[in-house]
Amino acid sequence: MVEGGNEKHADATGAEAHYRALESLYAKAPVNRYFESHLSVTGKGKAEIRFLVNPELFHAAGAAHGTLYFKMLDDAAFYAANSLVTDHYLLTTAFNLHFTKPVREGELIAMGHWVSGKKRILVAESRLIDSEGDEIARGTGTFMRSRIALSGLPGYQNL
Repeated sequence: MVEGGNEKHADATGAEAHYRALESLYAKAPVNRYFESHLSVTGKGKAEIRFLVNPELFHAAGAAHGTLYFKMLDDAAFYAANSLVTDHYLLTTAFNLHFTKPVREGELIAMGHWVSGKKRILVAESRLIDSEGDEIARGTGTFMRSRIALSGLPGYQNL
């Protein structure tokens, strides 16, 4: 414990290190080799993923496949929730997705935020925004603490 009233500063530093380690974990996940994307954990219970949609991710009718919507919304909500959990990796147990607008090419932003729960189960929501500022999809996820220690995962570098 830090003495002399610096506990708040020590907690902020620890939180920032955890956020950067989660960003490193995301960047090193093998699945993300297929998606040009970048995660930023922007604060307690908040995460943002910026990514590009290109024709390689289209379905037969020439717009982004729902797989992309799901992945980015799930990841944004997941990392928003995992920003509150510093010792274990979370697992998605359920995710509801609502499509509102198709997207073709360009940059999208998935913004996630924690809603409730802190012990074993956490709930987070996410929104997918296009380059015009329109919401194109939203999702709600339920995440459960696993027995997998974050510190043992390749890529989780708590700086």
